Amino acid sequence: MPERLNWALLALSAAATSACLWTVSHSPWWVALSAAVAFAFLNNMPFSLMHEAVHGVGAATPRKNYWLGVIAGWMFPTSFSLQRVAHLGHHARNRTDRELYDYYLPSESKWVRNLWLYGGNLFGLYWFCIPISNALYLLVTPFYRSKIFVERIAPAMGFGEYVRDLVELPPARVRMEIALAFAYQAVTWWALDLSWQGWLLAHWLFALHWSALQYVDHAWSPRDVVKGAWDLRVSRLSRWLALNYHYHLAHHSHPTAPWTELPGLATREGQPTFWQVYWSLWRNGVQPAPPMGAPAGRSLFAAPPDEIT
Repeated sequence: MPERLNWALLALSAAATSACLWTVSHSPWWVALSAAVAFAFLNNMPFSLMHEAVHGVGAATPRKNYWLGVIAGWMFPTSFSLQRVAHLGHHARNRTDRELYDYYLPSESKWVRNLWLYGGNLFGLYWFCIPISNALYLLVTPFYRSKIFVERIAPAMGFGEYVRDLVELPPARVRMEIALAFAYQAVTWWALDLSWQGWLLAHWLFALHWSALQYVDHAWSPRDVVKGAWDLRVSRLSRWLALNYHYHLAHHSHPTAPWTELPGLATREGQPTFWQVYWSLWRNGVQPAPPMGAPAGRSLFAAPPDEIT
């Protein structure tokens, strides 16, 4: 477990993302755009460190692991406890009828499922839903935990299974974590004199990248809880900035392996590129769901692009 490296990378990513946000807010548009693109990649590092902490492999003791996850969550921003329950629920439901975004079931509306796929994963709204839902939890916790929100509103937005798990958490800790995350964002905004236009541009590009990645690493994979993921082929820089998050099949097969061990566990042969899956989602939209246990739907892939980015 590379604990010292993880803390060093957390500090480095905090400094780097802050520099990007300052540049986006205080530079000519062509410089600002480059800084926003850099932010879209760099902000994956604190998220990946929070992901390590979710699985208990971020630091050597439970207390230090918890605070690594909490502090990393400040840059997302989100509650670490909410993220942990949601992500572990993802591992339990992966590729089942309860968590399927590239396919739709006979009882479901293809139009609604396409709205979730294109709006949420491909246009970046998935990321925006997380800080907004955190704010909702902080400001009106009883409503978030109410029967109408859990059973009607959240399912209509595609988050029903997650919210049912999240409302079981002790609200005091969750509210504390959300308050700390929003305080970090507010202090950063004040200290760097950020503009709302710059902040929004940087976070929208990050949302486009992050929201897409959350399902590109699963789309058209086998309908299997463990094997339903890909070890995506990407550039070394992209993979390093995300701390090997693209080796997602290796991660689902070995969820307690630290990020430094995933390259040795990854499947190299026959794995798609990020862009191969990404463009296939745009082209195909959601498709009728095959039965549980079905193999990968490779016929839905586009021809592999020449470049890997």
